[in-house]
Amino acid sequence: MAETTPQQTAELVAERMFASDRASKGLGMRVLSVAPGRASLTMTVREDMLNGHAICHGGFIATLADSAFAFACNSYNELTVASGFAIDLVAPCALGDLLTAECVEVTKAGRTGVYDTVVTNQHGKRVALFRGRSHTIQGKPAVAP
Repeated sequence: MAETTPQQTAELVAERMFASDRASKGLGMRVLSVAPGRASLTMTVREDMLNGHAICHGGFIATLADSAFAFACNSYNELTVASGFAIDLVAPCALGDLLTAECVEVTKAGRTGVYDTVVTNQHGKRVALFRGRSHTIQGKPAVAP
């Protein structure tokens, strides 16, 4: 990807990653925006995402946050994987809620990074806080040039 701006690189990586991302697409996620070290994705809570209490299963919320994290930490076109994450579920989500995960790079040094993701509903209410830790594989692009 010679002679591209960092923003162009982030957009190209997101486009190519999403094209192959069966998990995110299968859950109905959409990439709203990407930038170097940042990403924003949405997902609508469907009936098949509800648990026995008729609220969104926390695993689906974590998956949305994890997907935003993946797009943010791969935005430099360096193959980067999660080395761990933690999530706090702070409010329930109901059928039909539109969730937005906004991921921001906190720090990136060498081959490791830390990223924070806030998940909100359509009213702007926080429903989850996610912190992801990343590990970059040296010398490998996230997507082919």
